[in-house]
Amino acid sequence: MSLQCACSVEWFNAQGIVLKRFKSSSSTLLMTRNDFRDIFIDLTADKSVVHRFLLKDIAVHKRFASDGKATINFKSDKAMLMISNAPVSQLADFLKTLFIKVTAHKDSPQVKIRERLFAVKRSETEEISPINLKDVGRVDKKLEGPSTKKKKLNNELVNHDVKNGYLINFRDKLTNEQKEIVDAINANYNIFFTGSAGTGKSFLLRYIVKTLPPDVTMVTASTGASACLIGGVTLHSFAGIGIGECTIERGIEMASKPQVAQIWRRCKTLIIDEISMVDGEYFEKLDKIAKAVRKRDEPFGGIKLVLCGDFLQLPPIKQGKPRFCFQTATWVQCNFRCFNLKFVHRQSDSEFIKILNDLRIGKIEPDTAIKLKATAFNLMEQNGIAPTRLCCRTADAQMINQKKLFELPDKEYKFQAFDSGPTKTLDEHTPVEKYFVLKSGAQVMLLKNISISSGLVNGARGVVKSFDKNGFPIVQFKCGNLVPIKPEKWIVKTPSGQFISRQQVPLKLAWAFSIHKSQGLTLDCVEISLGRVFEAGQAYVALSRAKSLESLRILDFDKKHVWANPDVIAFYNKLDRMVKSDKIYALGKQ
Repeated sequence: MSLQCACSVEWFNAQGIVLKRFKSSSSTLLMTRNDFRDIFIDLTADKSVVHRFLLKDIAVHKRFASDGKATINFKSDKAMLMISNAPVSQLADFLKTLFIKVTAHKDSPQVKIRERLFAVKRSETEEISPINLKDVGRVDKKLEGPSTKKKKLNNELVNHDVKNGYLINFRDKLTNEQKEIVDAINANYNIFFTGSAGTGKSFLLRYIVKTLPPDVTMVTASTGASACLIGGVTLHSFAGIGIGECTIERGIEMASKPQVAQIWRRCKTLIIDEISMVDGEYFEKLDKIAKAVRKRDEPFGGIKLVLCGDFLQLPPIKQGKPRFCFQTATWVQCNFRCFNLKFVHRQSDSEFIKILNDLRIGKIEPDTAIKLKATAFNLMEQNGIAPTRLCCRTADAQMINQKKLFELPDKEYKFQAFDSGPTKTLDEHTPVEKYFVLKSGAQVMLLKNISISSGLVNGARGVVKSFDKNGFPIVQFKCGNLVPIKPEKWIVKTPSGQFISRQQVPLKLAWAFSIHKSQGLTLDCVEISLGRVFEAGQAYVALSRAKSLESLRILDFDKKHVWANPDVIAFYNKLDRMVKSDKIYALGKQ
C-alpha cells in the first residue's frame, strides 16, 4: 500500500526539543512487512528509501485528512511524520489500511537477538498485502474488549469504512467508462469529458478531485451553483481577473499581482466544470494570461486541464450569439482526449431516457410530444408537498417564492448564517443564503445530504410542518420522513488555500427554482412552463431534472420550445466519431 505525498519528519529528545528534520516535497510512503511480520512505513525520496519507521506504539492525527494532510506520531522512536498534499482518496486508503493492519496484527513471537542478527540479510521487507475480510475479522475479535465505548467506536470505523468499502473500494463504484477517464487523467492527458444529464459527471468529477494532490489542483466551475456541487470555486474567482471584461493586457496585469500569480504558478491541474457556460473569448484570454504569468509557451502555460460539461445544455451567458470554447484555436492547441459518458444513472425508465436523449438534440417525435403533453395532468401533490416550478429566469423564481411565503398566515422564523469569511464569497460558493425566512406551510428543498439511506439528500422536497422549541423547522419530506432540520456547515477553500465557512439551516424556499440554479440537481417533483424559454438546451435541462415522466408536469408543452444549437450538434457528431475510433484528435475549427 503506497501513498504519493509531501513529507516532513521531525525527531525529538525526551524533552520534546527537535533534534533533526527531514523534508521532501515529492516522496512515497510504502507499507511493508519483514520476515518476522513486523510492519513498517518506508519513506522513499529520490528513488531510494531514506527512512524506515516501525509501526508500533503510534498515534494518528487525521483531522485535516479531507485536505490531504495527516500526522503519524511514532512514540517509541520519538519521531513525527507529517503528511501533506496527498490525494484525499489515496490518503484515506492508506490510513484505513494502516488501521486494519496494525489492529489485526498478531505480535511476532519473541525472537532471540542472536537469531535476528544472523537473519538480517534474509529479512528484507516486502510490500504489505491489501486488506481482506480475514484481517477485518481479526480486528472485530480484538475489539471485543471490556470497553464498550471503544468497541462501538472502532467497530463503527471498521464496518462502515472497510466492510462497506466506502473509500477503500470506492473505485469499484465507477462504471468502466468512468474508470477509463480516471486512468487517462493519471496518464497526464488534457481531458474533456461530457455526457447527457444524469450520466454521473459531477459524481465522477468529485472522485477525480480526491485522486489528485490538493495543493496543486485547482477545482473550479463556470457558476457558483456548479462550484458548490464539486466543492470548488468559480473560475473567475480562481483566475483573479473578475468576469473577464478587461483587455488581455489588463488581465495579465491583474493576474500578475503576487497573491494571484502565486496561485497560477502553483497550479498543476486546473479542473473546470460546466465548461459549456464558459465563453470562448474568456477561455482564450485565460490561456494567454496563464502563458504570461507562468512564463511558458505551452497551452495554459503547461497546466493540465480537466474539463467537464455538456455543450447541449446551457450556453455561455452573453449578449448576441455565444461562442463556445470548442470554437477557439486554444481548444485545438490543447489537444484534448475526449470522452462521452453514455450510461444514465438519474433515470431508470428506458422510455424516459430515450425521450430525454431526443430532446437533448432537439428531436421531437409525434408520440413523444403526446406523452409530454399528457404530463400536464399528472397529480404530484403529496402530504402537502407541491412540485417545484422551474422558471427560465431567476427573477421569476424569486418573485413566486416571496409571494407564496407572504400569503402564508403563520408566524415568521428568521434564520441568519454564521460566516467565518467574506459574505460575498460565501454567497457565491455555498447553496444556502445568508438570511432567509420560513413559516409553517413553506415549500422547501434540502440543500445537503443528511441521510442518503433515508432519502434525505440534496434536492429532496418537503414542507415545513412546525418549529421545535429552539426555532428549528420540522419538515415533512416527500420520502415520508418528518425531520427537525438543524444548521449544517459548508467549508470553502479559497484559491489562496484559506478555509472559510458558513453555518446555516440547509433549506431553501422551493415553490420555484431557476433552471440555471437547478443544474446538477435531481428533483423529486417538477413543474415546468416552457413558454418563456429563450436559450437552446434550456428546456432539456429543465426536463432532465426529473427522475421519471410521473414526477414531471409540463403545463404548456410545444415542440417549438425545444431546440439544440446546430454548431454543438456538429461538434458532438465529430466527437462521437473520434471516441469510436479510439484515437486522439484535436476538435474545433481547423
